[in-house]
Amino acid sequence: MEIFNKFLYIYNLIVPVLDIGVLAFLLYKTYDFMSKSNSLQILKSALIVLIAYAIAAFLQLNTILWILRIVAPGLVIAFAVIFQPEIRKLFIRIGQNQWFAFGNRSKDTYIDSVLTAADMLSTQRRGMLAVFLRHTKLENIMQTGTKLNADVTSSLLVTIFGHDTPLHDGACFLQGGKLLAAGCFLPLSEDYNIRKTFGTRHRAALGLSEQSDAVVLVVSEETGALSLAYDSNLNYDLSIEEVRKILENLLNINSESKNTEESIEDQTQVS
Repeated sequence: MEIFNKFLYIYNLIVPVLDIGVLAFLLYKTYDFMSKSNSLQILKSALIVLIAYAIAAFLQLNTILWILRIVAPGLVIAFAVIFQPEIRKLFIRIGQNQWFAFGNRSKDTYIDSVLTAADMLSTQRRGMLAVFLRHTKLENIMQTGTKLNADVTSSLLVTIFGHDTPLHDGACFLQGGKLLAAGCFLPLSEDYNIRKTFGTRHRAALGLSEQSDAVVLVVSEETGALSLAYDSNLNYDLSIEEVRKILENLLNINSESKNTEESIEDQTQVS
């Protein structure tokens, strides 16, 4: 009986802490989901309506309360229609996000080949659009282009984007050291605040980052500037080293696996 009482005492101590911890974790994840998209607009709009209702109730503005009660169902539908893109992006991010991630995944060192090609194309003022896949499956977009499934090399990328080939206008898709497809058409961004000087490539890169967790590398045809689009944001005019660090971080590439793979490649070349 005494053991049971001790267990019950410990249980009563742990449960409130666990309750608060789980709630804090869920609130943090919710905020993280919303901050990485434009979903905060939904929260702000809902707060405005709730504040208006609270003020009307406190001041006993019966007419306004009566109107708000009548239009409340319509407001819910209106929110769903007006903020449909933001709600869709929010649920996409919830579905694709890894709540618990442990360790680093091994990746190929094809980033160096991509960056070598990007540097060459930047010097030549030739545009480039390269999509690094992560968790979200984008088969429907890849089907708009040509399936290749080739090993990634800088010469292949320069051949595609450095010349007026049938594939140079679209985007190429990369994953695990493979060039999966090229000449693919990406969805354009719905963000009206994007800089007007940005061309179709930048709008397409931002558009895909709004609908998936992919990382998109852009080489500007006009300025030669390198940009990265991910998590509904476009980072413009980055250096090669900045692009490398961001890609290694987002794609979970660690230096140990990188060095190991490079030594394997060197041994293969020697043999």
